[in-house]
Amino acid sequence: MGQPVPVLEVAIALGLFVVGAALAVWATERLLDGLVLLAVLTGLSTFAVGAALSGFEAENVAVGLAAAFHGGAPIALGTVFGGATFLVCIALGLGAILYPIQVRLPTGFLVVLAVSPLLPGLAVFGQQTSRLAGVVLLIAFAVFMAYLILASRGHKFMESEEVREAADERPAWPAALGTTALGLVAVGVGGELVATGASRIIATLGIPALLMGMVITPAAIEIEEVIRQAVPTREGHPEVSAGNLIGTMLYFTLFNLGLIALIAPVAVDPRVWQLDWPFLVGVTWLATLFLARGRVGRVEGSLLVLCYVAYVALHVI
Repeated sequence: MGQPVPVLEVAIALGLFVVGAALAVWATERLLDGLVLLAVLTGLSTFAVGAALSGFEAENVAVGLAAAFHGGAPIALGTVFGGATFLVCIALGLGAILYPIQVRLPTGFLVVLAVSPLLPGLAVFGQQTSRLAGVVLLIAFAVFMAYLILASRGHKFMESEEVREAADERPAWPAALGTTALGLVAVGVGGELVATGASRIIATLGIPALLMGMVITPAAIEIEEVIRQAVPTREGHPEVSAGNLIGTMLYFTLFNLGLIALIAPVAVDPRVWQLDWPFLVGVTWLATLFLARGRVGRVEGSLLVLCYVAYVALHVI
């Protein structure tokens, strides 16, 4: 008699997941339109606007801080290290398998991507994250984000035909801001539906709690990142995908962890700096190498996905 309840729960969870994914796809396309208009109006590249706006993950910050305040250190740190590892391996990797990325980034941008996972090591060496490390991480976030925005200003390598067409049409600020806001809000709603559906599937099917901190929760929260990476490339804007990748990495590793360390310091399990931190550094450097070559294709994407499989296996072991 108890069997229909789990089946119904799985059906509802799958429905939430599918509806959320569809909404996130539609919202990402609207967000892309808004980013193009903002790029024209501000004179910034779509890469820079994508890094500053599309890279921001409100739900990641909210979950991280909430977990930190309630003593959930594995969940709080999981939004940083687990989320960033998922971003590089699954969002970039799976996105590249679906739609290979071809984009040439300046050396300075690649350096920012390579350095961003190194700095969190300052916060996780010790029994507890320190407020001083939090301040350093937040300052580094501000410096790196300002550099990305200023250095990409006026760069022709980041433009596309759609940007030039938008410039010819002389967009208005209300339309640009409204479209961008609609995209951000709808992406957030879609992401929440996807995360809720995924979480309910996990709970209903009895996924082991051992994986919840660094693997399951970050994956459930950030599953829509695959969409954010794949859709812009499909629409002919690989620079937005690259901007989203680097911007999101900065938000995860510097902004999110900086806030946690500063506002609600958490205990650090030694496995974080023994496994999660060095693994994140390794896969980020691998992704940086691929981007330095100007292409993340299906082979490279498959390698990144396999790295994530290894990461999950290491946590199970």
